[in-house]
Amino acid sequence: MALLLCLWVSVAQSQTVYRVVDEQGNVTFTDNPERGGDAITLAPLPSMPSASRPSAAAPRSLGRPGQPFMPYDRFAIASPSGGASVRGGMTPVEVQVVPPLRDDHQIQLLVNGELSQSALHSDAFWLAGLPSGQHRLQAELLDNQGRVQHRTDPVTIFIAE
Repeated sequence: MALLLCLWVSVAQSQTVYRVVDEQGNVTFTDNPERGGDAITLAPLPSMPSASRPSAAAPRSLGRPGQPFMPYDRFAIASPSGGASVRGGMTPVEVQVVPPLRDDHQIQLLVNGELSQSALHSDAFWLAGLPSGQHRLQAELLDNQGRVQHRTDPVTIFIAE
């Protein structure tokens, strides 16, 4: 039993992930060393102090939006693609989330920096009534407490009449 506890503690201390950049410059993170990339060692997860031992609460660092948020390898707007010209009316927007979106996470859609669609547990959205011209789309990943944990790179589209 003691050996098992020691093994668990050593695994919990840190975890190595790999930062992979593809030919288009897209960055993904994986725990699979066979995909290549640069090894990054993650800091250990915080532990709860025991009730019998008082401990000063250390401030917790919340990652800035746009920084990698595990457990996702990929979080990006898949369609429409950047520079796409789409007709006015209903415009579908698909967000690629790999692995699939966790049950306790949601995505919200921004258009030109403003909230367009409130948070949903969905990777597909519909935009309606956008005026002609250029628009910037961006999706935000929200954790189970509604905090923004990650943002996609912005995608610029053009609405034609």
